[in-house]
Amino acid sequence: MPAAGAGEGPAGRSAARVAVAVVRAVDAPGPTLVVRADRLPPGALALGAELTAVLAATPHPRPDKIALFDPRTLRYRFVQALPGGAFDFRAGCGHSLLACVVADGRPGPVTVRVVTTGDTVLCEREPHQDAYTLSFLRAPTAPGTLPTGRPVDVLLGVPVSLVRYGNPYVFVDARHLDRSMMEGQLLALRAEAARRLGHPPASALPKIAAFADGPGGLSVRALTVGGWHPRLALTGAAALAAAAAIDGTVVPALRGPVRTPSGTVTVSAAPDRVRVHHKRAEVLERLELPWRVHATA
Repeated sequence: MPAAGAGEGPAGRSAARVAVAVVRAVDAPGPTLVVRADRLPPGALALGAELTAVLAATPHPRPDKIALFDPRTLRYRFVQALPGGAFDFRAGCGHSLLACVVADGRPGPVTVRVVTTGDTVLCEREPHQDAYTLSFLRAPTAPGTLPTGRPVDVLLGVPVSLVRYGNPYVFVDARHLDRSMMEGQLLALRAEAARRLGHPPASALPKIAAFADGPGGLSVRALTVGGWHPRLALTGAAALAAAAAIDGTVVPALRGPVRTPSGTVTVSAAPDRVRVHHKRAEVLERLELPWRVHATA
């Protein structure tokens, strides 16, 4: 039976309206479309056809990040829209998680459970600032942070560290790369890491970042879907801090904020968690958009 307010669409489909918010997290490549998962119509599965339809109805440049958030259970599912119209359902996104918290608007600390990665993330508003600290509630040295069990692996002749924390990441010292061909080399390393970790070649995972260690601390440049990240993914900052906290990885200990092409990122590691500090997001617009699903019996 169609949801309240739903109508009948073509080919036996039911149409409903769902509440969404367009949220832009500072430092993210683009906005996130936050969908209230608790208000999806009966029969909704949030698969490719349904997501394509809701993106097509969004009166903004096509967002490539979708967050399905249930404020009752505080469960969050991230979907990455890929070039060509496909979707990746295996990744996580810290900026989109923050977008859910900001769209929900509750004032106190919020502990969000990430369906796609299994992470538990505590979001706390910072005192006297319109900003948040996000704590990934898992020890950086916990089993599974090094998916191969080794702090260093060699890919295509280059020593790297493969880390699974927030998202799977590949970290490589920029001294091993040719500056004029860095993007191509990183893509090749990422493809090899994807093969070893069991991800499809066209997947958004693993992510990859190159770093340089200088007198002022670490500087990092990371790739994301579609090209260079303007700063550093929130999960990338968490994975970097986790790698730095593990003996023997290629990532040296952190010494203050991490520098990126468009500013610094502040991250810290404790024995039981990694924190990413001073993160901000704002709601650009709240909408109700059509959502089409197969009619249910």
